[in-house]
Amino acid sequence: MSGHNKWSQIKEKKGKTDAKKSQVFSKFAKLIANEARAARSSGGQVNKDAPALRAAIERARKENMPSDNIERAIKKATEAGAKALEKVMYEAYGPGGAAILIETLTDNTNKTAQEIKHLLSENGGNLASPGAAAWAFEKTAGVWKPTTTVPLSEEDLNKLSALVEKLEAHEDVQEVITNAE
Repeated sequence: MSGHNKWSQIKEKKGKTDAKKSQVFSKFAKLIANEARAARSSGGQVNKDAPALRAAIERARKENMPSDNIERAIKKATEAGAKALEKVMYEAYGPGGAAILIETLTDNTNKTAQEIKHLLSENGGNLASPGAAAWAFEKTAGVWKPTTTVPLSEEDLNKLSALVEKLEAHEDVQEVITNAE
């Protein structure tokens, strides 16, 4: 009679929520580390008043990221020998011809590109060359917004939402933007 034990049900729910939190926290840790590296002054100290770092910390705190995790991410980014993270924007087309922008933060662009390409091909999308999908968006105040939208059938919309979920679950992906209606 497995599944009827109250503790096993609680353990299963807790495991799922902890996995989601861990994924969100790791994305914010990468973002904070990148911003801390950029905010480091010439003397080697991190300027926590830097707007981008402060915004990243604030976003992490809204998701209830513990302060010690934030401090650990800053320390890890500023110590000697820390890997440099690079922001990379991938452009793609999904089901129904919807344009997709995928913002990533990675230390290995080749690995991330192949993983993104694999996720897209598995879910009815394909990687596009730089500039091929960006024309459908404009960047205002640091946020990408679609300038043109594409109407999708119910089937294509379901496929697109499944693709976006899988992309957002990838550890290097920071944000996924699409122009579907």
